[in-house]
Amino acid sequence: MPTRVAARGVTGARPDVTARRCFVVGVCVLALYNVVRGLGAFGALKDASAIGLLLVFVVLAWKANLTVADLGLARADMRRGARFGTVALMVTVAVLVVVWAIPATSDFLEDSRADVSGPRVLFEIAVPILLLTVIPEEFVFRGVLFASGRVVWGERGATLVSSVAFGLWHISPTLGTMSQNPQLDDTTTTTGGTILLVAGSVLVTFVAGLVFCWLRLRSRSLLAPIIAHLATNGAALVIAWIVVR
Repeated sequence: MPTRVAARGVTGARPDVTARRCFVVGVCVLALYNVVRGLGAFGALKDASAIGLLLVFVVLAWKANLTVADLGLARADMRRGARFGTVALMVTVAVLVVVWAIPATSDFLEDSRADVSGPRVLFEIAVPILLLTVIPEEFVFRGVLFASGRVVWGERGATLVSSVAFGLWHISPTLGTMSQNPQLDDTTTTTGGTILLVAGSVLVTFVAGLVFCWLRLRSRSLLAPIIAHLATNGAALVIAWIVVR
């Protein structure tokens, strides 16, 4: 990534204007992508389309003159990011194990997607979860949107707006996957129940976005929220796989 240029005369616009434009265009791209994905227009390329989305945001970052440090990709911060991410992973696993151990909550970990073989679970974690979900989403939300938002609104503002966007981003996936958990069948039979479930998903992912941004800020590295995000999705799948065995 190029070094960010602060002078108006070199880029043709103030850094805050360029960053604001990057953020707005990024949100519009996400909204359009969600609509197209929801309509099934990607077809068999639905999952692989996340790589295309990632590449679009790489271009946006380049156009906005965001540096590798802005995006949390500086090599010097990777070790710190790994430490924070590992702690987050252990905490996440511990929480999920507690949820699994409590009879009143363990049923919510049941998921038809986990009814597969062990090698398939490893594949699901490595490709659909890590490569096609976690890395693109972290680069988009804690990378480009957070970095551009920080120029415009500061750290707190960037944390808030990128986390709101992250929460809203999960409306479409929630509508598409909520039928795969048998414990939610009764809830999704009514409009009110569906709205409540989607609102809950948005709230939970908004809070997760706040945590991921905190990890990004404290570690200065995108690696920390990547590991935490992978732990959230991957560990949940592994425990769900154990539950359905």
